[in-house]
Order: sequence, then structure tokens, then C-alpha cells
Amino acid sequence: MPASLSYANLNSLWSTFLVETLAGLGLRRAVISPGSRSAPLAWAFALNAKTDAIPVLDERSAAFFALGLAQRTRTPVALLATSGTAGAHFFPAVMEAREAGVPLIVFTADRPPEMRDCQAGQTADQQKLFGHFPRWQTELLLPERSVALFRYLRQTLAHAWEISQGPSPGPVHLNLPFREPLAPTADDSVAAWEKSGEIAALLERIPPVLPARCWLSRHERRAYLDYWRKSEGGLIVAGPAQPFDASGYCRSVGRLARTLGWPVLTDGLSPLRNFEATVPGLVTRYEVILRSAARGDSLRPRKVIQLGALPAGKTLRSWLGRAGADTFVIDPSDRNLDPLHGSARALRSRVEDFTADMEMPEKPFSAYLARWLDLETRAVDLARDILAGEEALFEGKLAWLASRHVPVDTPCFIASSMPVRDIESYWEAGNRRVRPYCNRGVNGIDGTLSTALGVCHDHRPGILLTGDLALLHDTNGFLSRPRFRGGLTVFAVNNRGGGIFEKLPMARFDPPFEAFFATPQEVDFQSLAAAYGVEYRKVASWDEVVTLLENPCSEGIRLVEIPTDRKADTAARETMADDLSRRLDES
Repeated sequence: MPASLSYANLNSLWSTFLVETLAGLGLRRAVISPGSRSAPLAWAFALNAKTDAIPVLDERSAAFFALGLAQRTRTPVALLATSGTAGAHFFPAVMEAREAGVPLIVFTADRPPEMRDCQAGQTADQQKLFGHFPRWQTELLLPERSVALFRYLRQTLAHAWEISQGPSPGPVHLNLPFREPLAPTADDSVAAWEKSGEIAALLERIPPVLPARCWLSRHERRAYLDYWRKSEGGLIVAGPAQPFDASGYCRSVGRLARTLGWPVLTDGLSPLRNFEATVPGLVTRYEVILRSAARGDSLRPRKVIQLGALPAGKTLRSWLGRAGADTFVIDPSDRNLDPLHGSARALRSRVEDFTADMEMPEKPFSAYLARWLDLETRAVDLARDILAGEEALFEGKLAWLASRHVPVDTPCFIASSMPVRDIESYWEAGNRRVRPYCNRGVNGIDGTLSTALGVCHDHRPGILLTGDLALLHDTNGFLSRPRFRGGLTVFAVNNRGGGIFEKLPMARFDPPFEAFFATPQEVDFQSLAAAYGVEYRKVASWDEVVTLLENPCSEGIRLVEIPTDRKADTAARETMADDLSRRLDES
């Protein structure tokens, strides 16, 4: 029988059976915040040799750490909090997991029903705690001495595991009430089962969970490919993507592009920008190219294939909305991915499935594709000249340098707000196989540091590109440093406030702009790093930045502060975009 089943008492058997069932389904990681009511399950996770139980003090940080682990592995990660307000701190990460399609198994321990609605301590209504954001949610029954209920527990967990993974991955929430005793104190209540082996035998029949199937048949996929091949002036738009097999994803997009002869406009958070050689017709500077109305009109597409969600660029979205092209969204989930409300046709499939058995010749470059590539080449060269000559610490240059200097296969987490927009504008395509990660489901800055730590835990040394406010919003993530296994270099642009708000019309109204929108801060980053035992560097030149990008720390956390001027950088972005657009017309 499994060594990790404990027959000390009913709670310990229920909890160890729960963890063994999840381990049998494939669970390998659990992130656990401390508490009393959750003790039976926390103890069971810690006891189980098949799962890596990771303690994280702060619940919000724990949830985003788990989110980062699940983002990278694309498999469910368990998350556990005790009763009361503890689970409420998971809410931002649950929202992000839902909108970004990240699988999480969220457990909240709870008081038994008789202790609710009577002012018992640390008790609140935790059923449907996260509203409609979980893909599925339920409250488990209280543990009882019933073999039938252990079968129920096994099947419920298998269902939760399946729902979390698709066809639209996301979080599931299981609320677990426990009566005392919460510690594994022996009371002989289930000793008979240890001798009979009835409960252990249930673990030999854990129901298999099959992967989600695509909705389109092979015949239907072939029909769409034939239809698209007959169209000229078509366009592939690849949004942010975090496929487990990035190389395979990029090869599939490349095959589709070659077969159709269409350009591929790719988001900065797509792996396509980092596997350039596999994708002909790659276009990254579309925001600058489409800045001119005349150029936009000349490039109007007749057909658009959208891979996943749309890129965030406002210029691109506005242009696509005006174009009114027939649009086909390839994505295996059940999400509505048509924010332009353009009657896009949803094709429930993966792009890899479209190209898996494709036997079609490549199409030669069309005049439409050649026009896009000519503009792309010139825009990239012009931007490179401008950025290479920029000696001031302009924060947009950090994204450009990162694309050129981080080691091959580096995981790179990008904070929401200005860093992700700088990636979109300045990240140069190449073949360094960098893996971009970002919380773009709800686009919040919550949990930025913790998610990056989760991405890099037990993995390759990685980097985090963040602003000061996103980092300060999650400084409790540094509490994970003693148990963090890996290396993370944090490049923090310190412009003493919210740089993205400088782009808002509200920026012209001060007061109250500075105090209520820019929210300037005066934190001493060196002292902050020292308080958490984190290595600290402050740079004064781009040469120093390049050295640190090329040599991210292999163990522990390093904080690199890059001081910049918020208002000067905002003006520089607009000037650079206008200059690039003008020079495109002149060249």
C-alpha cells in the first residue's frame, strides 16, 4: 500500500488519500501557505514523496508563485490556504489564471457547517469565494468513515483535474471543511482500514484523464487550408502565446505561413519573435508601419488568420477593425477572442493540428508579402540605428538590449504596464529561443515578482523586466528567497512612479495627476534588497546593463536598479515613433 497514506485518524487518511489521488493523476507541485484549519492537507502534501510542497508565507505571493509554475509547465499546480480571509488573497491570481488559461487546483480549508454563521473565529462564507472565475468549483463533503465517500473524493478530484486542463484551461476551486483533530494524532478511528487495505485499493483505480480533443475534424481543417490558399492579400496575426513546446509551435506557424504565402504579424509575447528562422514573413514593427494612414490603406488585408488572442497594440487593433477582413481565429479554447466584434469565425483547434498532416507546396512571395517585408526591414534597421545611439538611460532600450543579449533559452518574465509595451515596440526578432512570460490575462501588476519566481523555480536562470511600482506591489515575493531553487535577475526601471499614466489625457491635469495617478515613491532599493537578503546592483550605463543581461545570476535573486526619467521617456517614445514613421516614408 502507498507509504504516504496515514491511518492516524480520519482527517489524516482523507488528506493523504486526496494527495495520493492527485499525485496519481499527475500533480507534482503544491504551493502552501501556513494555517491551522488547513493543517491536515498541508501535512499530507509535505509528507508525500511524489509532490514538491513549497511553503510561501504570503497568500497573494503564493498564488502568483503557483501561477508562474503552472505557466511554465502547462500542468496544474495545487494551491492551499487556511480558512477565513486567507483564501481571499488568492483572488487576483485566480482571475489571472481564468483569463490567461492557466491550470490551478485551488484548495481553501474551511470550518465545518456547524461553526458557520454563529460568529465562530476565522469563519466566513467561502463557497463560490472566487465568483465565476473558476472553471469549476465545489465544496467537498466532510470526511466520513465510508468507503463510498472515498470513491466520491477520488472521482471529484479526477473531474477537477480534467476541467483545469481543457479544452479551456483555468483554475478550479475546492473548499474543504475539516472538523478537529487537525493534527495527525492517533485515535484508532480508521485503523481497521489499514489492515483491510480497502482504501489503498482505491488508489489502484484512479480514472485516467485523457487530453482535450480539438473540435475540428481533419477534413474541416483541410477545407479551410484549401480556401485560404486561393486568397491573395491574406495575413496571419499571432498574439501572445505560451505553448509548452515553443519550438514545435513556431515550426507549425512557419509551415502555415509558407503554405499560404502570407506575412505573420507577431506580438512581442509570442515565441515567434525568438525563433525567427522558422517563420518566413515575420513582421514585428507593425505598430510603426501602420502609424501612417496611407501605408495602412495600402496594406489592407482581405483575409486574416488570428492565432490566439489579438496583440495588444492599439494601432494594429484599430487598423484591423477598419479593414473589415474575413477573420478566422485558430484557438482550441471556448473563449471569445474577437474584441473588435468583427464576426470572426472561431476554429476550435491548435495551429499545430492544422499543419500536422499538411501536404501542400509552398507558395511564392506575393507582392503583398514583399511590401510588408520591405517595410519591416527598413523599420528594424532605422530603429536599431536610433536605439544604438541612445546613450541616456531610456527605459525602452532595455527591452531592445534584452532581445539581443540574454543567453539562449532564457525565460523572460515581463511586467504588465510599460515593460510589456516596450517589448511590443522594441524587442527585436532573433533566434535566441527566449521564452517570454507575462500576466496578460487581466493585465494587472499584481504578483509580478512572485510569478517570475514561480516561472524560474527549478528551472533555467531567468530575468524579470519590471517597473518600480509593479515590483513594489509585490515585494513580499522576496520572502520566498530562502526556498527559491534557481536564479532570477530583476531589472527594475525606477522612474519613481507610474510611467504608463503619463500617456493618459489625465496627465495634463496636475494636481491631482502626480499624487493620485503617477503615485511617486521614494523607496531606497538598496535598503529594500538588504532587508530581504537580495543581491543589489545600481547601473549608470548601458555597458553595465549588457554585462548583467549576458550573465544573469544562476542562484538566488539579484536586483538591478536602472534609474530613468519618467517624463523624458514618455516624450522620447512619441518622438521616436513619429521619427521612425517619417523616415519610413522618406527612405
